[in-house]
Amino acid sequence: MAIIIDDMGKRLQEARSLADIGVPLTFSIIPGLPKDRQVAAEAEQRGIELLIHMPMEPKGYPAKRLEENGLLLGQSDEEIRARVGKYLEALPQAVGANNHMGSNFTENREKMAVVLNILKSRGLFFIDSKTSPASIGYDLAEEMGVRSASRNVFLDNIQQADYISKQLSQAVDIARKRGSAIAICHPHPVTIQTLAAELPRLREEGVTFVPVSRLVH
Repeated sequence: MAIIIDDMGKRLQEARSLADIGVPLTFSIIPGLPKDRQVAAEAEQRGIELLIHMPMEPKGYPAKRLEENGLLLGQSDEEIRARVGKYLEALPQAVGANNHMGSNFTENREKMAVVLNILKSRGLFFIDSKTSPASIGYDLAEEMGVRSASRNVFLDNIQQADYISKQLSQAVDIARKRGSAIAICHPHPVTIQTLAAELPRLREEGVTFVPVSRLVH
């Protein structure tokens, strides 16, 4: 099972607390957040795999906020290439990328192809966070020969320990049935506490935690 921690890069302490759990995790950093490079350096030092958490246009934009450096459907292909290039410059340690928000962007074949082409040219993989059930990210990546996978479970849509534990159990069930599962969560205090309590126990029960790169194909 792979667990991706999205929205990393705000605070260094979150990264340290998560690394201290001592279970393989994957950090997905939003480029341009105040501590993006420090969190990347910390992750590298602790042997934690890194993704670029690419901000992409959500449904309801601009009423629904997005980072200023985000990818929008109204941008030219050149602008999108330039922005993705800046993400890669900021986080050269990244081995892949997944979408931050993007319920609108990931449904658009033409614009997703621009992004996936860049990832392919750099040897990076793509994880479809599936923020829209109609996302074509994963299918298009497969079609284009970009190594890819997609998210199975969101762990902390509700920030309560009981809920997060229940979602973790669901991810474990999927992993046992299918051989693997990818779960996504965020560095909320309750999420970090719950992961710290649950992951070592699950590992003792036979769940193998791996960096997400092990589950792309």
